[in-house]
Amino acid sequence: MSAPIAAFADAAPMASTPVEVIDLRSDTVTKPTPEMRAAMAAAEVGDDVYGEDPTVNRLEARAAEIFGREAALFVPSGTMGNQTAIRLHTQHGQEAICEARAHILDWEMAMAAAFSGCLLRAVAAERGILTWADIEPHITARHYHRARTGLICLENSHNMAGGTVTPLPAMEEIWAGARERKVPVHLDGARIFNASVALGVGVQELTRGFDTVMFCLSKGLGAPVGSLLVGSRERMDDARLIRKGLGGGMRQAGILAAAGLIALEEGPKRLHEDHANARSIAEKLAESPQIEIDLDAVETNIVIFRLRDGGDAAALVTKLRRRGVLAGTVGRDKVRFVTHRDVSRAACDEAARIAVELLSASGR
Repeated sequence: MSAPIAAFADAAPMASTPVEVIDLRSDTVTKPTPEMRAAMAAAEVGDDVYGEDPTVNRLEARAAEIFGREAALFVPSGTMGNQTAIRLHTQHGQEAICEARAHILDWEMAMAAAFSGCLLRAVAAERGILTWADIEPHITARHYHRARTGLICLENSHNMAGGTVTPLPAMEEIWAGARERKVPVHLDGARIFNASVALGVGVQELTRGFDTVMFCLSKGLGAPVGSLLVGSRERMDDARLIRKGLGGGMRQAGILAAAGLIALEEGPKRLHEDHANARSIAEKLAESPQIEIDLDAVETNIVIFRLRDGGDAAALVTKLRRRGVLAGTVGRDKVRFVTHRDVSRAACDEAARIAVELLSASGR
């Protein structure tokens, strides 16, 4: 789907000819499908804070079933799901280990510190894929001078690493090591279904060793709002209290859960299309001498590329906007495209063509 670029208040001046938007800023920009809108309008609802919304209850039960867990909790956002899990597993003054570009570190408003009183111990890993060899040296048990490790957090797929996926054997080694050291492990699985499709491994198998898993309905799966946290029934009962403390106690939330149920059932079936579109974009970008891109890292629906010779990512994004292509920056010299349901292969290829054309015209 597309919309006139003039709809964006901060858009640069446009030519008189209308330009259709190709929105590749994120997979969060998708609009609800007609099926979702109909389900939302007809949703059976109740008060979810009392546990009485039947549609939310169905969504939580189905999510738990898909992931092979006892229970699930519907939350408004992935950030709330992650921060609920961190609070669930840790005590004030502890550390949580994560990758150096992790979402919980850079994009969740320092809430691990503000809400849970935890320090995030950032560990850099090639392509964002942590291994037990990376993690183990940073684990601290009882110590009189250092914070104790309370949690290990992984992210799969890894957003800021370009949608890279951590393979099952690497996670199995982490699960085993963490169990031996008695440290819980949480997964930021905002795009775990993308990782599942890329690896050809079901989400239940791919996440079986985590104590808790958060996944988003509102990214590649295409729902308008919502994420879920899954785990044991006891943990989810405790998580429900934490959610309330964060202001996440929604009332007649079945209107949202109805779209989430459709996203959960139907969304994973078409993610391979997004991955193929991302690959097509990456291959076309790689033809430009002004662009540096690791094609092997393009495994899912995210494409991050670097501009050579000190290129200005923000300037390129501004020029792309003028041509009807919306993208994001990752630092000073990197640009991010994210493919999703509402952008076709033809539109993705056109976005790549425009980017290469603009860089060629500017000489960088």
